[in-house]
Amino acid sequence: MAEIVIMPKQGLQMTEGLITSWLVDEGGTVTKGVPLFEMETDKLTIEIDATVSGTLLKILQESGAEVPITEPIAIVGEPGEDISEILAQLGTASAPAENQELLREETVSEMLAVTPLVPVAEGVTSKYATPRAKMTAEEKTIDYRAVTGTGPDGLIIERDVLNFANNQPKASPLAKKVAALNDVDLADVAGSGYHDKIMTDDVLAAVAQKIGQRLVHGTRSEKLVPLSGMRKVVASRMKESLHEMAQANHRITVDMTEAVKLRAQFKAFDIKVSFNDIVLRCVAKALMEFPMMNSSWTDKGIVQKEYVNLGMAVAVDAGLIVPVIANADLMTLQDLASCSSALAQKAKTNTLKPDEYSGGTFTVSNLGMFDIDGFTAIINPPEAGILAVGKLAKQPVVVKDEVVIRSLMQLSLTYDHRIVDGAPAAQFLRRIKGLLENPGLLV
Repeated sequence: MAEIVIMPKQGLQMTEGLITSWLVDEGGTVTKGVPLFEMETDKLTIEIDATVSGTLLKILQESGAEVPITEPIAIVGEPGEDISEILAQLGTASAPAENQELLREETVSEMLAVTPLVPVAEGVTSKYATPRAKMTAEEKTIDYRAVTGTGPDGLIIERDVLNFANNQPKASPLAKKVAALNDVDLADVAGSGYHDKIMTDDVLAAVAQKIGQRLVHGTRSEKLVPLSGMRKVVASRMKESLHEMAQANHRITVDMTEAVKLRAQFKAFDIKVSFNDIVLRCVAKALMEFPMMNSSWTDKGIVQKEYVNLGMAVAVDAGLIVPVIANADLMTLQDLASCSSALAQKAKTNTLKPDEYSGGTFTVSNLGMFDIDGFTAIINPPEAGILAVGKLAKQPVVVKDEVVIRSLMQLSLTYDHRIVDGAPAAQFLRRIKGLLENPGLLV
């Protein structure tokens, strides 16, 4: 008997995923536990295993489609099986079931609790809407000032918003955003998705036609790069971080001469330990001594973590992801080096599991390999801080009134001033410096 395959949920905050490619063609064999398609989540691109076995009778969502979780994406069954009834049911399912309850009339009190809107343009009378109508319009990314109200004196009620939304062309969320950014009327765009849904590529084609196959200025051109799921999440979280936290910053320069010697000793025994691994080990140890740096802010109070789940920022093609080394405070330097290397490789090959990039308590971001002297990083919420690591370079310094050459590195600590004050944050950073300059203390 044919079964419907739905879009799975990968990650706590995931609401939709982008199907990047199908690994089995229609008519091909599907095997339970074997990858069926590739999906881009809000964090990375992963292969999704089939949950059933059989023949792939119908692909409902093509590559490039952004699909909400639990939405049907394919039908698997026996070869030659009649699936017309299932397709008919799915066809009627597009009528939004969740709207049935929303179609009820608002209460009199809600209709009276209205606020004036900003005029659409000079000379245009302001429109009024019920709170529920405004909320529904926001959920459906509709400017409710464009909706015609059928309530008393033109009052916009929820039913008006729903009717307006139902009369709009069906489009993916990203397609709507791209259309809005490029002033494209979706009514003029032909959809290529399931049930003629307008996809991002359809809008991009319309943009190209509108601007004459790109805006050309002499011999130069412009192109629109659609936002990936990861790019959108990074942008949202970084904006949230700066908006919600009282972020402050301390900087310090570290003499890495002894750390260089330690790494050379490991290398002599063919043991792979990077300078970043040494930094991670020092940070993990310091966090256990300064628990406020290993905390999170909540409305009820500050939550101190008695464990260190250390995040390490890794740059990937689609953006940035932060694999998490769980219980880093319990690891030796060699164990930590092995774990960090494995996680970095998984990040670059899009094979991280959700529990390998969540639950962090503090993050280290290293751009030294890009020849960056130093920088200020943005805190990864809900953590209390992040350490930015610059490049390691030989420089002349004065030691006991003599100029000598030392291997120096700059560290920059960004911390949430709601949780940690300046002095203890400085002491924490100084402790990391002390451990790096005296790596024997790590034993």
